[in-house]
Amino acid sequence: MHQEKPWKAKAQWIMDKKEKDGIVMYSVGSSYLVLTEDGHQRKCRIKGKLRTTGVRTTNPVAVGDHVVFEDASDDTATIKSIKPRRNSIIRKSVKLSRRAHIIAANIDQAYLVVTLVNPPTSTGFIDRFLVTAELHDIPVCLVFNKIDLHGKAENQLLKTYRSIYTGIGYECLELSALDTNDINRLRNRLDNQVNLFSGHSGVGKSTLINAISPGLNLKTAGTSDHYHLGRHTTTFAEMFPLPTGGYIIDTPGIKGFGIVYLEKEEIMNQFREIREIREHCKFANCIHDNEPECAVKHAVESGNIASSRYQNYLSIYHTDEDETYR
Repeated sequence: MHQEKPWKAKAQWIMDKKEKDGIVMYSVGSSYLVLTEDGHQRKCRIKGKLRTTGVRTTNPVAVGDHVVFEDASDDTATIKSIKPRRNSIIRKSVKLSRRAHIIAANIDQAYLVVTLVNPPTSTGFIDRFLVTAELHDIPVCLVFNKIDLHGKAENQLLKTYRSIYTGIGYECLELSALDTNDINRLRNRLDNQVNLFSGHSGVGKSTLINAISPGLNLKTAGTSDHYHLGRHTTTFAEMFPLPTGGYIIDTPGIKGFGIVYLEKEEIMNQFREIREIREHCKFANCIHDNEPECAVKHAVESGNIASSRYQNYLSIYHTDEDETYR
């Protein structure tokens, strides 16, 4: 019986291997789903240590990454390289305090979903997210969801939040996932962009995404009646194509947001209102805490900088970021 020469078999194997480009739609462990430029989906794995220069992360490949993978005739595909990222949303790993976790990469617009009831979102959480987005030049829109549940106190708090964040240049949307007009306003913003939705568990990210694109049918759940905390329904970040073009990324609920890759001296520069006036402080190395003739503290006292923003700046500055977050 004729037996094929080994070198010929190897040559055929090399010919069958093809390098293709794609975008990572989700990752679970070492398994990735990649969408190719021609619209096909391919399950991929990585071999060995695939890392991005200068970044120590728990996940070397993230949703939204543009990758090159090698396809083969034996129905296997291997991610060979990651193309340079335009940006990314990164937070401190849940379990490994000295490592980072990339939530998503190559984002055009981030939507931080905020609720004032069931569950409440603090300005501390909002500002930590904004600091990270500011560091990586990612535009953020604050989406105040569940306004149909608001009473007088929540409406007053919403007015305060809106005044603070629009005053420093962040867009704010107020809506209810139950209101068709509200959903249409949000949907019209998403075309032809990579849109990240993030926030605490239970704020309604998946419900909003289902309303925007009903065919996705993402799993949702309410909040715990006992603790009024959100239940985790999304267990890993996943990107979905939109019928009108572009993508939407649904992310797991985040309890806390640990900041990484930011020196203490750079924190103030991620607060827009502090960055604008810090040069007017008496001392060039002013950290805006106990120094005399501090322009930032004067702005807080006069009401030109929100007290909550200033306190959150100090909290981030003085926090030991080796603490773990979930």
